[in-house]
Amino acid sequence: MSTSTTDAVMAGFDDAARKDLADLYRDLHRHPEPAFKEERTAGIAADRLRAAGFEAHTGIGGTGVVGVLRNGDGPTVALRADMDALPVLEATGLPYASTDTYRDAEGRQIPLMHACAHDMHVTCLAGAAELLAAGRERWRGTLVALFQPAEEIAAGARAMVDDGVLDLIGRPDVVLGQHVFPNPAGTVLVSPGEVMAAADSLEIRLFGRGGHGSQPERTVDPVVLAAATVMRLQTVVSREISPFDRAVLTVAQIHAGHKENVIADEATITVNLRSFSPDVRRTLLTAVERVVNAEAAASGAPRPPELRTLNAFPLTSNDPAATARVHDAFTGHFGSERVTEMAPLMGSEDFGVFGAEAGAPSVFWGLGGADPGRYERAEREGRLSQDVPGNHSPAFAPVIQPTLPTGVEALVTAALAWLPER
Repeated sequence: MSTSTTDAVMAGFDDAARKDLADLYRDLHRHPEPAFKEERTAGIAADRLRAAGFEAHTGIGGTGVVGVLRNGDGPTVALRADMDALPVLEATGLPYASTDTYRDAEGRQIPLMHACAHDMHVTCLAGAAELLAAGRERWRGTLVALFQPAEEIAAGARAMVDDGVLDLIGRPDVVLGQHVFPNPAGTVLVSPGEVMAAADSLEIRLFGRGGHGSQPERTVDPVVLAAATVMRLQTVVSREISPFDRAVLTVAQIHAGHKENVIADEATITVNLRSFSPDVRRTLLTAVERVVNAEAAASGAPRPPELRTLNAFPLTSNDPAATARVHDAFTGHFGSERVTEMAPLMGSEDFGVFGAEAGAPSVFWGLGGADPGRYERAEREGRLSQDVPGNHSPAFAPVIQPTLPTGVEALVTAALAWLPER
């Protein structure tokens, strides 16, 4: 697709459209929803798709929304955005900050925040879909907009696939997606190959024999067992993974007991693993199981530990040829100074499920969301990690300008790199 065609479609992105999308973003940010409960967000997405002329299908994989715009013979291009928020108490100080909460499975009232910019992802896809629909006389093919639930728990993409989304839309020729990161707003980041890690989260129950704190000899203390397990797990990456490979093992939670003079019957820990290759992933999972069982045996535990998978994110890998096409389109539209390399991130995504299940190439790129001046100062002073909040931080929120227009333009540009001119 020529840059003139992209410019013609983007001509519809006037001041009124920009204001409308900025208002939509603030509204979505103010009203976050947890995984598989994105009813309000899904309803807004579906209404906007219908108004733009898409077939809108709702309830796919729970709360997923699929918009399909058939516009003559040609390839099928799928654009994806995720919708769910995080259990984080917002600390941005923004006038449109979230004060919403939800009740979890244990009945606790939990704060909610769009601390990973899924509200921006939804807004950008809504805007791109509307622009491409309004400019449909300039291209041909089928455009698909995927609004996905439950990315944060690695369940939404799989749920949509299992619910027949690929039967609904057919095999796409490419699947495209983007994510806001704490890079300078106005930039896009794209690279071929592995860009986001695979991740596995495990819950491990360690069993002991409880009793009085004054009689430890009558017990098997699961707290001591948990402590020994945590320390031993710290050696897995340093001693079982080559320094030329990348891996992270984090024990993020330990729970045991209810009173200071009672030795508990059991302890629970959670472990998060991240890797960039199948071999390293297998090594990590095997080592965790071996260490956990060995420490339980060494402690004389009355029964073996129980390991349960909480979630599993696939490796996010960009198809080289498809990425080259998108990169060239970005460079032609934005200029080479705004298109930078996307270094591999230890964060994880379930975006790749769509392309892998469809047997289609996929491309996932980054979108800068940090205030450029603030980022430049922090970088100059060596204080990026302290002064520029990252994803999942209670202080994280992309600046609306120029993040929002850049995200809309990136989706339109990438889609038109695949949709031929009429």
